[in-house]
Amino acid sequence: MSSWTRWHGPAMARLWGFCWLIVGFWRAALACPTSCKCSASRIWCSDPSPGIVAFPRLESSSADPENITEIYIANQKRLEIINEDDIEAYVGLKNLTIVDSGLKFVAHKAFLKNSNLQHINFTRNKLTVLSRKHFRHLDLSELILVGNPFTCSCDIMWIKTLQETKPGPETQDLYCLDENSKNISLANLQIPHCGLPSANLAAPNLTVEEGKSITLTCSVAGDPVPNLYWDVGNLVSKHMNETSHTQGSLRITNISSDDSGKQISCVAENLVGEDQDSVNLTVHFAPTITFLESPTSDHHWCIPFTVKGNPKPALQWFYNGAILNESKYICTKIHVTNHTEYHGCLQLDNPTHMNNGDYKLVAKNEYGKDEKQISAHFMGWPGIDDGANPNYPDVIYEDYGTAANDIGDTTNRSNEIPSTDVADKTGREHLSVYAVVVIASVVGFCLLVMLFLLKLARHSKFGMKGPALFLLSSSVQTYMCKVTL
Repeated sequence: MSSWTRWHGPAMARLWGFCWLIVGFWRAALACPTSCKCSASRIWCSDPSPGIVAFPRLESSSADPENITEIYIANQKRLEIINEDDIEAYVGLKNLTIVDSGLKFVAHKAFLKNSNLQHINFTRNKLTVLSRKHFRHLDLSELILVGNPFTCSCDIMWIKTLQETKPGPETQDLYCLDENSKNISLANLQIPHCGLPSANLAAPNLTVEEGKSITLTCSVAGDPVPNLYWDVGNLVSKHMNETSHTQGSLRITNISSDDSGKQISCVAENLVGEDQDSVNLTVHFAPTITFLESPTSDHHWCIPFTVKGNPKPALQWFYNGAILNESKYICTKIHVTNHTEYHGCLQLDNPTHMNNGDYKLVAKNEYGKDEKQISAHFMGWPGIDDGANPNYPDVIYEDYGTAANDIGDTTNRSNEIPSTDVADKTGREHLSVYAVVVIASVVGFCLLVMLFLLKLARHSKFGMKGPALFLLSSSVQTYMCKVTL
């Protein structure tokens, strides 16, 4: 039995884990190309014999290429081309190194699906030309191109521009070969009619009301003549563009409030690089209360809400139909502002049963208003276990008057009676009234009893004469005088 436990407990689990690890390495080894070594996250090919003639690919049925983060290739003189589909399976690739090899050509869309690429090293290859279109969508922190026999032409001027505008951690001494096969430093290279383009966006006032339409126009210039395109990001509103040579227009219709604050760019691009001119879209719209919930308790009681609107709306709270007076005990707090969206709460400090009731939020700006209402229950009424009492006292309404409060601001009136204190004071006044009524009723009843006894004594057949009658009459008169006083 002990032997069975030994081999079916933690020891067996560790053994199975080790076996699966061995199987994983074995599968990776089976999928790895000749002259290369592979692990779960890395491929390296540095053995020149027999070497590789094509970019290394893993068999998708035997390994997971999306887990590869680094590919290192060196001393592969017969590797000359990277095709469009050679690297697309390595979507997690971050570092690509091909050095001391025979690389001559990289397809324009070779890195289209490798958005995680951060470091590329093509040192000492056979590249004569390399387009910036390969890398325009990548956020590279390093691109090393030292030791390639580039041809001096406008096609590589973007590399010079890149070196000037985004220098790497180390300066690269790059050269190109002119028509006489003479080495020219790329830093000193001058090519006629080869410069950066420019873009000029002519936009009217980009503050527009929701549902309206607007047209933007743009012109571009440069030599070589640049292409013009629009970068609208994730614009929600319907839009269409027209382009004719160096002029373009963008028509946005039925503008949505969701597009307020978004950036629209006109981009000019040629062989050397690109330029863009951008504007921000501002959309005005009526407020909308997108969220209003029953109060929650944390450090304070909070009635949470979310309001959208532009210009920023003024907020006003109502309690049981009357304007709510904000003070240091009950006030509006805005916790998060996201351009035209405001997240906050109506904060109440130690509310009691006198604060139970209906709370309505009204948001208003020059384009309209919205309102929502919730019922709040903070504490049960004294003597009632479930605390349910739909009849809220009307006498406290008068203590909640205030003017509209602009969003983001709170009112702090230290000379006014706090809302929760007002409720306690009103409750004490109610108790005082009830006590007076009860005492008066008891006194009246006692007087009636005593008058009845006095009358009964006078007409009794046994009679109550002399000192006894006098004493009873005197007691009644004395008591009535005290009550009158």
